[in-house]
Amino acid sequence: MKVRRSVFCMLVAVLLVVGMARGAMAAWGTKELDTEKIAVTFAAEVQRGGYKVVGTQELKGWLDAKKPMLIVDTMPYEDSYKKQHVPGAVQMLFPIPEMTKMDDKTKDALIKLLGPDKNRLIVFYCGFVKCTRSHNGAMWAVKLGYKNVYRHPGGIKAWDEAEYPIEKVK
Repeated sequence: MKVRRSVFCMLVAVLLVVGMARGAMAAWGTKELDTEKIAVTFAAEVQRGGYKVVGTQELKGWLDAKKPMLIVDTMPYEDSYKKQHVPGAVQMLFPIPEMTKMDDKTKDALIKLLGPDKNRLIVFYCGFVKCTRSHNGAMWAVKLGYKNVYRHPGGIKAWDEAEYPIEKVK
């Protein structure tokens, strides 16, 4: 009787462990598939856009070193930029869907913002990795002949999570 109870308890324990592991594996696999999809989409955007990528810590290092650059926040003014942005960033709104064309008014505004120096260090960011506003800004800067263009994929969300200083419009 004791042996049967012990075997029964071990069997129940094994089934519980297998069940939990199966659930954990399913959740792990699903999240990884989501991450992979985001990564593949991001890599394709970077390739199509022809720009470089800068991480949050590296961008913070550039700011701390007072590296001369233009930082462009591509989020809406009222909803995001006004409330929080990377110190020194300027704002120019870009749409989320990839821009296959740009009207003359927007093109002129972008050229004015970026300035005449085609070798100027320019960093575009938006809200987070899946947001493609920064892709549009960086891609169009490259299309307009700017050579030193970066996208900060983590955007203001990564900047905030790193607990780096944030500016607000007063």
